[in-house]
Amino acid sequence: MTDEPDGTHETGDETTPDSVRSNTPGRGVRPEAAAIEPAAPDDFGLVQVWWGDGKGKTTAAMGMGFRAAGHGYRVHMLQFLKGGADSVEAVRGEYNAIAAMPGFSFENLGHYGWAGMADGSDDADHEAQVAAGLDRARELVDAASDADLSEPLDLDGPPEDGVHLLIIDELLYAVAMGLLDEADVLDLVERKPENLELVLTGSHDEPTYIYDAADLVTNVRKEKHPIDAGQRARKGTEY
Repeated sequence: MTDEPDGTHETGDETTPDSVRSNTPGRGVRPEAAAIEPAAPDDFGLVQVWWGDGKGKTTAAMGMGFRAAGHGYRVHMLQFLKGGADSVEAVRGEYNAIAAMPGFSFENLGHYGWAGMADGSDDADHEAQVAAGLDRARELVDAASDADLSEPLDLDGPPEDGVHLLIIDELLYAVAMGLLDEADVLDLVERKPENLELVLTGSHDEPTYIYDAADLVTNVRKEKHPIDAGQRARKGTEY
């Protein structure tokens, strides 16, 4: 790479204006993979909300989780309502991938079926699982408050020792289904420590109650989905 006198930067066969390079992560340098070492983020602490009727809310959240873990940050995902179904096998690809990733852990509080659906599951069981999940979410947020998130955390340590990024997956669905109160979600955000990045997903219903408390809100909107044509969940894309 060479600097040109006209304020451009030569990169192989291309010449890139400095104004473009200054807005490019890595300033236009091709990124490389590196060994994962424990580290602490410089500017975590936002609240993200991912909702909508489109496919990709959990996928996006886990993608951020893998990205953060790749930088050596401690990540944990707590899943509500993510139970089994006759279209999904017991082993899921994301769990295997998370288990193989340093610094990324998960736990699942769902069971077979969905609340309010005639699928053979017991709504009382769903409600009990969600109540337990809320207690666990509070425990994890409070643990992060007790930890020094400005410092690296043990990548193999339990989430009770603190995490830099906490994904609470399908939490907003629990509110939409009437299994949690809106106030429960707002309380989690309120008790969050300053440096904890909190990612909340779920709900086809717009969660307007959390907009003032969130820093990022993304509506994952469906334009077309193969499920509408009878396509069942596919191994490797949906689980």
